[in-house]
Amino acid sequence: MIDLLGRTIDYARISVTDKCNLRCRYCMPEQGVELLSHEDLLTFEEIQRVAACFSRLGIHTLRVTGGEPMARRGCLDLIRMLKQTEGIRRVTMTSNGILLRGRVAEAKAAGLDGLNLSIDALTPEVYAAVTRCGDVRDVLAVMQEAVDLGLPLRLNAVPLRGVNEKELTGLAALARDLPVDVRFIELMPVGCGASQAGIPVAEVRKMLEAAFGPLQPDEAPHGQGPASYGKPAGFKGSIGLIAAVSDAFCGRCNRVRLTPEGRLKLCLNRSAGMDLRQMTRAGCTDEELTETIRREILQKPPRHGFGENIPDRDARKMNQIGG
Repeated sequence: MIDLLGRTIDYARISVTDKCNLRCRYCMPEQGVELLSHEDLLTFEEIQRVAACFSRLGIHTLRVTGGEPMARRGCLDLIRMLKQTEGIRRVTMTSNGILLRGRVAEAKAAGLDGLNLSIDALTPEVYAAVTRCGDVRDVLAVMQEAVDLGLPLRLNAVPLRGVNEKELTGLAALARDLPVDVRFIELMPVGCGASQAGIPVAEVRKMLEAAFGPLQPDEAPHGQGPASYGKPAGFKGSIGLIAAVSDAFCGRCNRVRLTPEGRLKLCLNRSAGMDLRQMTRAGCTDEELTETIRREILQKPPRHGFGENIPDRDARKMNQIGG
């Protein structure tokens, strides 16, 4: 559908849990946060119902996120349910990968169309410093499973000043040897990220070009996200740069979010949205639910407002929002 600013909204990120088995420094405090109760989460049937409403409005691509989506029992059953929902064409997942080890074939059989793996370092000590408790070898094993199965794969890294600068070229080199996209995402000042120091993607680009040569523009389809892609000579895969802060893409934003507790969220950094859980449990019809979603999407904010004193800033942590 088209919002009031003329943006085509055709993509939804569905967060199924605020739980995570890691404590990444830009996402969660080391001791974690107060978690939602199971009763507060949308059921899989409620999520599927909302997805069907999305589809009626022209949103045909879904990404399942968390927290860590695999931390919710039965997550792959939900993937299957979403793929069976009329009008839903593509279902992907963003995961840290650890709980997916040995289960990528099962995920693909359930209908998963693509996988984004979060991996901020290759050196075990640096990876553990970012995640506070993870083992990068688990992520690399899942990466290889996905490559072997031909499942489209993107690797996401957040460059952090003073933490993983020396890891970035090694991460990028994965796209030299494997048919994967390696994407560098600017740190967003949301939740714990506001207290960290990120590295602008322009600086990351210079670093990568010094190591591998020019990033030639890559116009091949890479999904519906905001990354710009380039490809050094001899690379099997591509490098993606997401300038969420330094070159905001709000004017062409195509997404909305559904939080674990069922709130339709119109912008990552803003609290504007609608409680769909309350509506569904109060007995609304599908037509009423669809019309409410349509009406809310029309009012999608014009920009995220990073660095601005906006009145409706979302103060929650990234795992609670479903980044």
